[in-house]
Amino acid sequence: MSELVIRPITKDDIAACLDIYNYEVVNGVATLDLEPRTLPEWQEWYEAHQTQEHCIFAGLIDDVVVGYASLSPYRTKDAFKSTVELSIYIHQDYRGKGVASKLMAHILKHAKETETLHTVVSVITAGNAASTALHERFGFTYCGLTPQVGFKHGKYQDTETYALLV
Repeated sequence: MSELVIRPITKDDIAACLDIYNYEVVNGVATLDLEPRTLPEWQEWYEAHQTQEHCIFAGLIDDVVVGYASLSPYRTKDAFKSTVELSIYIHQDYRGKGVASKLMAHILKHAKETETLHTVVSVITAGNAASTALHERFGFTYCGLTPQVGFKHGKYQDTETYALLV
């Protein structure tokens, strides 16, 4: 496998990131979205992530987007401005190859270097052992379980919240 290159997302990456996300919408529970997102929705998502605090990094191998990591607003109230929510999605063909770890290291380094950020929160659908292990490896603290918070694929899904002070 060629070297993973991590860089800020560009407009040309939006469709590839959308495909990675929509695969999980249809086939998994990493997101509790029930309907695939559209390109116009993701163009808005891209535009909303053009600040130091709210950003997206793409991971590419041989110029192909194989995953991405984003920091998004945690809540809309001003008191939460220094807290962001982390998301990492990896193309199904590149899972288990270290892509998520490299994206996590990169985006956490960015968060630590951003003086206006204090806390990174991640909400994981329970049962995602790979994501749980990834967060624990990077020092996230388990904050708790929210039982049966979403209904997808014929059953209620729990979520687990993790946090890291940066």
